[in-house]
Amino acid sequence: VQLQASGGGLVQAGGSLRLSCAASGRTFSTYVMGWFRQAPGKEREFVAVSWRSGGITYYADSVKGRFAISRDNAKNTVYLQMNSLKPDDTAVYYCAVDSSIIMGQLRNPRAYDYWGQGTLVTVSS
Repeated sequence: VQLQASGGGLVQAGGSLRLSCAASGRTFSTYVMGWFRQAPGKEREFVAVSWRSGGITYYADSVKGRFAISRDNAKNTVYLQMNSLKPDDTAVYYCAVDSSIIMGQLRNPRAYDYWGQGTLVTVSS
């Protein structure tokens, strides 16, 4: 399994970015696909997740209403649309997938087997 994240960059506060994560090596329509982030000096934290076929999504409280996760199973790709960005959103964003994760572990980064390389998002004030 390989994951390739892209779309990060420098944006002013209030702006938008769209991250993409292309997966290869498997058929991912039954996989849980999620986004996490890690700011300097902090632990990796949950951002958003799409449960298997994509019909159910969950978000961290800090991004709810501003970020939207979506997926295109035909393209094995998961997206993160980020709007109304804040300086606190500055971090390296990682995509992660897993086939066997259970509902209770969706927000736990240690529960995911496969990770992308990360893409840096910097939000200036």
